Amino acid sequence: MKNVAGITQAEKGAERGTRARVARLILEHGPINAAALGERLGLTPAAVRRHLDALLAEGMIEPRTGRPRGQRGRGRPAKLFVITDAGRSAFVHAYDGLAGSALRFLAERAGAEAVADFARSQVSGLVKRLAPLMREVPADQRVRVLAEALTADGYAASASQAKSGGEQLCQHHCPVAHVAAEFPQLCEAETEAFGQLLGTPVQRLATIAHGDGVCTTHVSPRALTSQRNAPPHSRRSANQATSDSSDVTISTSRQAIETSKETGR
Repeated sequence: MKNVAGITQAEKGAERGTRARVARLILEHGPINAAALGERLGLTPAAVRRHLDALLAEGMIEPRTGRPRGQRGRGRPAKLFVITDAGRSAFVHAYDGLAGSALRFLAERAGAEAVADFARSQVSGLVKRLAPLMREVPADQRVRVLAEALTADGYAASASQAKSGGEQLCQHHCPVAHVAAEFPQLCEAETEAFGQLLGTPVQRLATIAHGDGVCTTHVSPRALTSQRNAPPHSRRSANQATSDSSDVTISTSRQAIETSKETGR
């Protein structure tokens, strides 16, 4: 049966489904332009514009001006789209209010350390579940495998090589972002768990809970781990060199994140 506009319920359902896919793609890969969205989803330019206009009207996304990743040279900057807080919230699991109230109660009755213990207990399940798999996976594949596991858990994660060395683990969605903004112990426990699973030092560079667009974790080069097992007489100079390299890597990564923020403004 068609409604007044001549659209069937099935067509309306398909339209909503496609729009949700557009929003999800912007969440996971934004900032992203209309052309890239169309290529990834197999949509015509007109269809992409229709969905983008609807998402903009609903406050789910917002436009920014900048160059897409990898684009160089002169030319008119492309219009990029990013998810808004309202759009991100549409993907967030329920119970934020209840979880926040429970953690506030725990902090008031037992103190901040009790919240930290709770946070560690929450991520211990991830460690127990993935630790056996990580032992079987080659070291250079562990970040990718962890990203896939986090994506399955609703974090829309991705892994990539850091330009200045090491790797980056990015989480484009955080189901507990609103609670983590008040209780950073959740992010700290998660970072500790990543280090345990990957077997190499990691450092959190940005979090959605603190207003960044993506949770970004820098994973140090494997050389840091091998140095721990080196003889003491050869470890000293190597540690200094690696420390300097790691500092440069993290500093460069932070600069890249800040540049990305400036571009998006």
